Amino acid sequence: MTARQSISSLTRSATAAATLFVKDIGQGLLVVSHNTLALLGLAVVAVLLMFSSQADLRHKLETEAFGWLNARQEARAEASGNTLLGVAEPEALARATAADPKELTRQQAAVAMWLSRRYKVAPEPISRLVQEAWVVGQRARVEPTLILAIMAIESGFNPFAQSAVGAQGLMQVMTRVHDDKYEAFGGNLAAFDPITNLRVGVQVLKECIQRAGSLEDGLRYYVGAANLPDDAGYASRVLAEHEQMKSLFSGRSLAPATAGAEKTSPKRDLKQEQLALLE
Repeated sequence: MTARQSISSLTRSATAAATLFVKDIGQGLLVVSHNTLALLGLAVVAVLLMFSSQADLRHKLETEAFGWLNARQEARAEASGNTLLGVAEPEALARATAADPKELTRQQAAVAMWLSRRYKVAPEPISRLVQEAWVVGQRARVEPTLILAIMAIESGFNPFAQSAVGAQGLMQVMTRVHDDKYEAFGGNLAAFDPITNLRVGVQVLKECIQRAGSLEDGLRYYVGAANLPDDAGYASRVLAEHEQMKSLFSGRSLAPATAGAEKTSPKRDLKQEQLALLE
């Protein structure tokens, strides 16, 4: 064998050895990667099984992760001058006392829009109160337009109104006198929730009418003037407003609503007939 042949044979042998080595290394890496992936898959399965069997731990981790992400987002927003993101509350809409006037019947919408113009309040909250007045009025057998007329004269549709003697809210219910009626709504602070105040006010009104025996005398009881020489025109103003809304509901047109409608009620005497309702 010549030297050239020897070198060629040695080269082939080295090449074959190198190829075998690389192949063995590749196969080894392939086996290791397969084993690693298998172990990783088992680890993932184990973690998932652990999380699925421990709901509290999963909820805690999810809450912490969500809180961390929210905190980062809020920090970025505040840095850019947006202060609303940190106090955002998407469910706040559920607390709003408002309704689209288009959701009302034609007659109810006419009453709502007339009240909106007359008392300079937004039509959406008025529409919600009109809806509630019809629902509660039908249940209590009290005319809805009478309920709305009392709110108009008592508070001018200000849900936070308070008189000198403690009558509160839309219908100016004597909260201290009728605190038992607010228990079903969580307590006396519910007097400033428009819908709750309306519901409690209707119950008080119904009791006053039943006690007095007539609508006009019931209104005198409601305002605490049953034992007074007169009610300072309270009943007549409520009934006048009531009749106007009844006319609107029946389809008759009225003169344009005027500004500066009466929004204040006569002073109530805390010792008058509303206290007698508790006896």
